[in-house]
Amino acid sequence: MFTQIRNNRSLHKLSALQKKKLVSWLFLLPSLIGVTLFFVAPFMVVIYYSLINNPIQKEFVGFRNYVNVWKNAAFQQAGSNTFIFSLMAVPLAVLLSLFLAAVMESRIPFKSYFRTFFLSPLMVPTASVVLIWQVMFHQNGIVNNIVSVFGGGRIDWLKSDKAYIVIVALFLWKNLGYNMILFMSALASIPKDLLEVAALENANKFQVFWIVKVRYMSSTILFVAIMSLISSFKVFREVYLMTGDYPYQTLYLLQHFMNNTFASLDYQKLSAAAIIMFIVVTILVYAMYAIENWFGKDLEG
Repeated sequence: MFTQIRNNRSLHKLSALQKKKLVSWLFLLPSLIGVTLFFVAPFMVVIYYSLINNPIQKEFVGFRNYVNVWKNAAFQQAGSNTFIFSLMAVPLAVLLSLFLAAVMESRIPFKSYFRTFFLSPLMVPTASVVLIWQVMFHQNGIVNNIVSVFGGGRIDWLKSDKAYIVIVALFLWKNLGYNMILFMSALASIPKDLLEVAALENANKFQVFWIVKVRYMSSTILFVAIMSLISSFKVFREVYLMTGDYPYQTLYLLQHFMNNTFASLDYQKLSAAAIIMFIVVTILVYAMYAIENWFGKDLEG
């Protein structure tokens, strides 16, 4: 009899657990449907288009579209420029914002004003930013006027090999404030016990910052790096508004290639380029995760 009662209780617990799972899946169902319809299904369509010759004949061509895109001179130029820009801008965005957060953490006068100053670019519309940058870096603009005072020649910044400087400066100006706030939040969440132990071990300020603070913030650094990488692809908006569809060759980015390919209705080339870009970004993000896991693994225990 006792065995039967125990079995009935087990069945009741099992059925209750199944009901909870069913309710959980019912709550998740709208989100799953939305993700499937608006993310997974379009991604599958892109893969399909990248493997056929055209939308009319729909003949399977394997990886021929990928090979053609990879050998395309415009794609190589755009990919090289985007890689160089991200390689320059993303580390600078992470390091400078981390430095600013460390400075803001110290007791400096007018801290709130400095914080507001670095956050103000987030509130400025993109069109206004582009207009300001065009005025500053025009051949007869403010920057060239300052350079000429010190004996330098005038440069058409957006139509020269120095165009990278303009875009990297714009990218940093737009993103440093947001990254700085994230790092300030991470610095404030570091347990005081770790800092006290480091002080008892006679660690200097550099050792405390690098060995304790930076290692404890490894997950935040990873997040900021990924967000900065994503933002580096979004800089196309500003470049497009300043220079149009076909800018100077050093400013021709992957988004220009995608935009121009879409305008020509070459879906196969566009789809193959999108998948290649997705694979490269995925590899980069995976590498960042691997570095973060290796760098902060001893803190997780």
